[in-house]
Amino acid sequence: MQKAMITVDNTINAPIEKVWQYWNTPEHITKWCAASDDWHAPSAANDLRTGGKFTTRMEAKDGSFGFDFGGEYDVVKPLEYIEYTMADGRKVKIDFSVDGSSTRVVENFDAETENPVEMQRAGWQAILDNFKKYTEQN
Repeated sequence: MQKAMITVDNTINAPIEKVWQYWNTPEHITKWCAASDDWHAPSAANDLRTGGKFTTRMEAKDGSFGFDFGGEYDVVKPLEYIEYTMADGRKVKIDFSVDGSSTRVVENFDAETENPVEMQRAGWQAILDNFKKYTEQN
């Protein structure tokens, strides 16, 4: 059975260099990687290179639930493209492109089978929207 592919995107009003740095640096990841205000990312580690691994701890702020989100990089083209395989084998492809003085980020990822596609899209889009807000304000 072929997995559904989900796409989320946003245009960040910041240059590609800043977007790339904020997207990939653990000190920034912990500030934006949450889908809602009642969640946070207390820790992150990132070895940004082909074959490198990453993990971000995602938790409800009240401590009721949490999980490690991680995987291994398959392709890293600085300031352009990232492709990785999540721990459960699903693939993610992220394109970064310059759009005037802004940067467009497009994420394509394999859906998982436990939650509805729309719920997954909404969650990933909320995280990307949070990234946009954080990057533009800092």
